[in-house]
Amino acid sequence: MGFIIKMGIPEMLELWTELQTKHRDGTIKKKEEELYKKWGNALKKLSADPFYPGLKTHEISVLSRRYGVKVWQSYIENKNSGARRMYWVYGPDQQEITIIGLEPHPEDAKNGAYDRITLSDLPEK
Repeated sequence: MGFIIKMGIPEMLELWTELQTKHRDGTIKKKEEELYKKWGNALKKLSADPFYPGLKTHEISVLSRRYGVKVWQSYIENKNSGARRMYWVYGPDQQEITIIGLEPHPEDAKNGAYDRITLSDLPEK
């Protein structure tokens, strides 16, 4: 049984809804379409197995300490400048994962790069 994917509020829900709407309407721009497809593919893998090898999922302890819950990072893309990562947590209910951030990979995690990342709130139960 897979996980149900939810979008953090308000930012992640708004972004995903906007991309879906533009895709359906045929008004999506090339860069948005690229993000929509890559992110959608990563979400399918995350739903089936959060530790699917290509996602390279790992905890970001700096964010876990700041938010008081384990925050995980998974790859959306790799090997290009500004490769995007999605940040997520388990919950709010069992068998649910909530996407709480989508950011380019920080340039240098050792120099406080994760301090600049702001994450969405969890949806209510």
